[in-house]
Amino acid sequence: MLTAFVPRETHPGETRVAATPDTVARLIKAGFAVTVESGAGSGSLIDDQAYRDAGAKIVPDASAGYADADLVLKYHPPTPEEVKMMKEGSLLISFLYPTRNLELVKSLQARRITALAMDCMPRITRAQKMDALSSQANISGYKAVILAADHLPKIFPMMTTPAGTIKPAHVVILGAGVAGLQAIATAKRLGAVVEVSDVRPAVKEQVQSLGGKYIEVPLDEDAADIEDKDGYAKEQSEEFLARQRALVKERIEQADVVITTAAIPGKPAPKLVTEDMVKNMRDGSVIVDLAVETGGNCELSEAGEVVVKHGVTIVGLRNVPGLVPVNASEMYAKNVLNLISDMIDREGNFRVDLEDEAVGGCTVLHEGKIHHPATAEALGEKGGE
Repeated sequence: MLTAFVPRETHPGETRVAATPDTVARLIKAGFAVTVESGAGSGSLIDDQAYRDAGAKIVPDASAGYADADLVLKYHPPTPEEVKMMKEGSLLISFLYPTRNLELVKSLQARRITALAMDCMPRITRAQKMDALSSQANISGYKAVILAADHLPKIFPMMTTPAGTIKPAHVVILGAGVAGLQAIATAKRLGAVVEVSDVRPAVKEQVQSLGGKYIEVPLDEDAADIEDKDGYAKEQSEEFLARQRALVKERIEQADVVITTAAIPGKPAPKLVTEDMVKNMRDGSVIVDLAVETGGNCELSEAGEVVVKHGVTIVGLRNVPGLVPVNASEMYAKNVLNLISDMIDREGNFRVDLEDEAVGGCTVLHEGKIHHPATAEALGEKGGE
């Protein structure tokens, strides 16, 4: 019987956990033994007894859990100390960001670890149930609007009262990926007027279906492919970004709320909101920058901080999904469970099928060998072995 271990996240301020009592029970039903480090679920309001009731064994510290674990289920990439505690030849499922964490990849490789990165999950239909980036982005998009509403000295909906009519808040959203689309839906439910800018014309219909107005930016003549095969926006030319800034400048300066969600995998977030734009916004306006983890979309954002600059409140909090840990953990734990379930064959055997488009696509290391092409390229090795 294989043992899966769920450690307590050591990343500062992290509230999420990689398994819930529900997913623990399902793992046990699938034939796994499950151990959970004491306090692993406390940030998500899950106590040790709830895990015991689901059938898990509680261990007092991480070293005890790692020593016996065949599978390690985490959210954040492991620290060097955690890698040292992992059993040689074991399997890790977590976020890894391998091309940005090459030393981590090397240390996992040295211990012959099989590592599956949730951030490398292919954006294909069959893998939607395992797409942790999307599940967490959904939470971010929702929470960004709630944060904006909390800081805005106005209400979102139009309100007609005996004292007069209150105009609805004007919200501008930059980026219509998963987070942006959820932000549109949430802002509309709260009664705001919503405008949206995105470099990909293909999202126009989605924006409009949610009640938003799409701000179109003329494309570069040679911009035939403005998104990659996984649906992410590609890095655009300075000329295009200048046109985008010029077009959205007027909207931003008229907005009560600006929510920025634009991110490019493996690259710094594009600067979409300049200091001059902020200077021209109305006093009391709010910017929520969801891209602060990769540098921010606003020039004045400060990662981990809420600041007021030129009369505008700029919310640059890290780990926005972690502000809603109960649901964020539920969704991530189910993503992990779905991935594990897809690795169990009809005979009930658990294996890493590198030919499987979803499983193979997110496998960075298999028994210590580099399998992820982008990581292999970054390390100067031949991948896909």
